[in-house]
Amino acid sequence: MDPQNQEEFDAYVAELLATEATGAQLLDELHATLTRYVVFPSAEAADAVTLYVAATHAQPAWEHATRLVIKSPIKRCGKSRLQEIIAETCHRPLRTANCSTAALVRSIGGDDPPTILLDEADTIFGGKKSSKDGVAEDLRGFINAGHSRGVPYLRWDMTARQLEECPTFGMAVLGGIGDMPDTIEDRAVIVSMRRRGPTETVAQFRRRNVPALHDLQKRLHEWIRPCVEKLAATEPTMPVQDRAADTWEPLVIVAEHARGDWPDRARRACLTMTGERNAEDDTAGERLLADLYDVWGDEEYLFTTTVLDRLQNIDEAPWADWYGKPLTNRGLAHLLKPYGIRSRTVREPAAVSTAKGYARADLTDPWGRYVTSVTASQTDESAGQPCDGRVTDDESASVTSPDLRKHPDRDAVTDVTDEQVEPAIDCPACARWGIACYEHAGAAS
Repeated sequence: MDPQNQEEFDAYVAELLATEATGAQLLDELHATLTRYVVFPSAEAADAVTLYVAATHAQPAWEHATRLVIKSPIKRCGKSRLQEIIAETCHRPLRTANCSTAALVRSIGGDDPPTILLDEADTIFGGKKSSKDGVAEDLRGFINAGHSRGVPYLRWDMTARQLEECPTFGMAVLGGIGDMPDTIEDRAVIVSMRRRGPTETVAQFRRRNVPALHDLQKRLHEWIRPCVEKLAATEPTMPVQDRAADTWEPLVIVAEHARGDWPDRARRACLTMTGERNAEDDTAGERLLADLYDVWGDEEYLFTTTVLDRLQNIDEAPWADWYGKPLTNRGLAHLLKPYGIRSRTVREPAAVSTAKGYARADLTDPWGRYVTSVTASQTDESAGQPCDGRVTDDESASVTSPDLRKHPDRDAVTDVTDEQVEPAIDCPACARWGIACYEHAGAAS
């Protein structure tokens, strides 16, 4: 081997080893810092926030600016404390609460945007005043636009009398009680915080701890910022697709750059946390179908306004406060679309005119398929069985038909208690990362 080439090779190996040691060690240190002051809902959530903070220091490399949503069901669950730690370690933090969209737009300008940390976002998206004066919708549009590079915020410059294109791209952290608008959560890594248990302890965070965090912030920046071009050219193998892949790609690239066990941890967090999000959506759809059956009555057709009014008046149902505001006709259509249910022009029995609404005939089949209480074991045992409506001795099920939900005095069809064990599903997409999968087999086939 040419001595000169050998020297270049040795230098390359030394740089590679140094990068791996520095990157993995820095992420480990950041992870330890975060978990010192905050109790996370899961190990995957702690890994995701660690990678997110590091990713803010390489914003010019990313095609999509991931949103981080930190939410909880009630106060005193650690949301604000987590935002404090993020603010002291991320790139160019801009902390605010209940600010105007115009102010945020003006803060983004330039090629090096700040990391926006918006606390108490629930007061904006859930407040009645904001809903009336359009503040919530403007802010939601701005946050959604900033997820993708090159999508400007348009405003009319009264002085120059011309249209002005304001940049929106930049990382953003949103904290609040309850859910954020669905379109924001769809572009976000979501961390659902919870109140600390009696045995869970954290260190008290004081201003005297800030210098150490700033030192870590500086070292993170010095490690990853010079590698922006390399990071931008990286095409990682993603365990998810579509918008979820857009959202998680910066975190996975940072993990790949850090090396160590971080690539596996990043993909595990991605699969776990996006799986939780998908499960929530599926549950919402099934809950909606069940509630629709309960409120429908004997009508063949109902207007959308009637359906929404009945849903929003169900006690303990989520439809009156769906992502901070009552469920809308668009939200209803979005939840029903996966089940093949679409609105049509209908006429209610007592109505003199037609309007958009839904037909019982379109709901009958989904009700029969999804509005039942069936044990998980039947799902596996019924695969490949004749679909003739009979329940055989080999099937294990406890079925409550939709009619029994309204007429509990009728006899139940069957109650069989044989236990079945749900087999694992072979999934190449997850097996690649050494993760047992029960949810992604469809995506892998």
